Amino acid sequence: MKFDYLFRNVTVIDGSGGPEYRADVAVQGDRIAQIAPAISGSAQHEIDGTGRVLAPGFIDVHTHDDINVIRMPEYLPKISQGITSVIVGNCGISAATATMKGSVPDPMNLLGEVEHFIYPTVAAYAQAVEQAKPAINVGTLIGHTALRNNHMDDLYRAATEEEIAGMREQLRLALQQGGLGLSTGLAYGSAFQSTTEEVMALAEELAAGKGIYTTHLRSEFEPILDALDEAFRIGRHGKVPVVVSHHKCAGAKNWGRTVETLKLFDKVREQQDVSCDCYPYSASSSTLDMKQITDEFDIIVTWSEPHPEVAGQSLKQIAESWSLSLQEAGKLLMPAGAIYYNMDEQDVRRVLSYPVTMVGSDGLPNDPMPHPRLWGAFPRVLGHYSRDEKLFPLTVAVHKMTGMSAARFQLPDRGLVKCGYYADLVMFDPDTVQDVASFSDPQQPAAGIEAVMVNGVMSYGRDKQVIGRAGRFLRR
Repeated sequence: MKFDYLFRNVTVIDGSGGPEYRADVAVQGDRIAQIAPAISGSAQHEIDGTGRVLAPGFIDVHTHDDINVIRMPEYLPKISQGITSVIVGNCGISAATATMKGSVPDPMNLLGEVEHFIYPTVAAYAQAVEQAKPAINVGTLIGHTALRNNHMDDLYRAATEEEIAGMREQLRLALQQGGLGLSTGLAYGSAFQSTTEEVMALAEELAAGKGIYTTHLRSEFEPILDALDEAFRIGRHGKVPVVVSHHKCAGAKNWGRTVETLKLFDKVREQQDVSCDCYPYSASSSTLDMKQITDEFDIIVTWSEPHPEVAGQSLKQIAESWSLSLQEAGKLLMPAGAIYYNMDEQDVRRVLSYPVTMVGSDGLPNDPMPHPRLWGAFPRVLGHYSRDEKLFPLTVAVHKMTGMSAARFQLPDRGLVKCGYYADLVMFDPDTVQDVASFSDPQQPAAGIEAVMVNGVMSYGRDKQVIGRAGRFLRR
């Protein structure tokens, strides 16, 4: 038998969480054709993987890449980390199903400008992804704030019954067309006034469509236990799995409280399907939010529409140079983006090593000075946390990025190195894999990622260039 590709002598970490093993892995077309201690057939391309790990392509479950995968289909920030699939539409904001009547409300503006919101249905978005042929696969959630924006004249109030009915109808169609579920961003002003009942009503649409509920909680600060309780209640009401997005305890007064939050997860998991994702850094990034401006920790401004020249400076520096208070400076910078050093490293480690935590980058691709998680999240888990800090074995690290994520988001035939599965594969050097992106120089590809294959097409190699684009739209 002549295969398309044959990886020889690789250490297979198959994504299941089970032990690693040495093998040859053959690829034919877009699928894994054979896995054996030694494969006798030949191949068009043979790759010697001695001393290298072959794993399933990583799945980034928390992204805001909705528009960028279409506008910049090579999408180097993700494929260079070994990511082969992204889930977009997180935190209540999705390009799919969103229509803009005027200016783009915060935080939908993280995704792009008015002219980029041209996908009124999931079908339209899927078609655009297929036409763009990005280097990576794309699946989308449906954003609650996007639905509110379509059906309401004012986002800073609760929705009426009529508006909720309109949102439900649109969500139902989106799920039928392949949307993976519903996401909310209840902490943001544009969704904060929505009632728990409003979200519960939408969650009722998810069970029939076997969807998932993901949420940027109403608060990640002091009221976090109440916010978690609300999320779990919404999941119970809708009879659907809940994923808590980028789980953290933010704000200096809140540090150390993941001991409490994870205890609550333990308790709720006995009755209910709940999990979370997390990025491996103790700083967060979003739009500049007046409610989050404080002198308790550093805040770096990543972009500002009226003052683009300050990108990369701390809010404190800017305020001092303008002889203003932090609040006054913040007002003058708006709309703007920021990195908040608002977490405790021990909390990050606790959440990352929790058994049902997946890895998500939450990178913001339109920031001129993005948080380094956009380019470095996945290799940072493999190199820094697994290999150097020994937080968990490499098999566990890979499982949190592959098999666990594919099962959670119901992506069929992905997330494992298994015969008959799609050939989404990454080969890396376990001794050198490392995030290179830093806060001062964030746009840098990782070290140690040697080959990335998407749907059987070799797409990224050692020269750190995109050499193939075979991504597909992933339907539920």
